[in-house]
Amino acid sequence: MSQTHSALPPCHREIDLRGDVCPLTFAKTKIALEEMAIGQVLKVLLDYEPATRNVPRSAAMYGDEVLTVVQAGPALWEVWIRKQAD
Repeated sequence: MSQTHSALPPCHREIDLRGDVCPLTFAKTKIALEEMAIGQVLKVLLDYEPATRNVPRSAAMYGDEVLTVVQAGPALWEVWIRKQAD
């Protein structure tokens, strides 16, 4: 699932959830995805390590495509999700 940034499609929206913990991280991710068109890509910034597993798992359960989870810093992760479902 890991890709370099150059291999990823352009991101249409980014949300910064640093400071938030589960389940709030996925709730905010789901709201952002609901506001986007199918095919658009959302980048989620996280600093809560358990969310790097919970957000992608929940997004996939709702039918969206998790493109990658990237550790972007010592306590920073990016989750890239393509909206696939309404």
